[in-house]
Amino acid sequence: MQSSLSMTLEDWIIFTGFWTLFVTMPGPNAFNCIVSASEFGFKKSLICVGAILSQAVLFLTLTILGLSSIIINTPEILMILKIIGVIFLIYVGIRGLIDAGKYTRPKFSFRSLFVKSFLIATINPKSLAGYLAAFTIVINPDAAIKTQMWVIVPTALTITCLNYTSVCAFGAFLKDKAVTVAFNTQLRRVLSVCFILYGLILAFLTI
Repeated sequence: MQSSLSMTLEDWIIFTGFWTLFVTMPGPNAFNCIVSASEFGFKKSLICVGAILSQAVLFLTLTILGLSSIIINTPEILMILKIIGVIFLIYVGIRGLIDAGKYTRPKFSFRSLFVKSFLIATINPKSLAGYLAAFTIVINPDAAIKTQMWVIVPTALTITCLNYTSVCAFGAFLKDKAVTVAFNTQLRRVLSVCFILYGLILAFLTI
């Protein structure tokens, strides 16, 4: 039986499981959180979480309005997003490799970290496709979507927040262990390569 919120417990469990898998899969957001926490510490790296949540609200809103479906089904828009995403991720990776070779403690900037994190979270068209897929799994087309959002949106944002906060904590843990410049340099190089690899994977994926 449908609840007053037009979502069954079974639907909520399915959505929660899907969303947990969706946000915990390693990707640019996780790498960015780890890099930021290892550079600036746990508290400042939470700016990354705020940026990711802002992106989540944007994509959830697009999905609610039906705009994500239009974007996903417009090859030209997806190709533009894909090209931008590939270029940006590879740029971040190469810049990280260059900076790692001449490592100095980076200067902290709230604005630049937020913008960088928001762009990394936003430019991947696969992310938008994931949001759309999550909604099509549990949305009841015979009920008002705004009513169902009272359950879906808080669930999605809570899981997203907990996951990336944990990732930031892991990055801060690595920072504490990176007692030598050599170790810190190697860590930054590995994470920079991850950005490049993710960009290359995105380039060769068929959307």
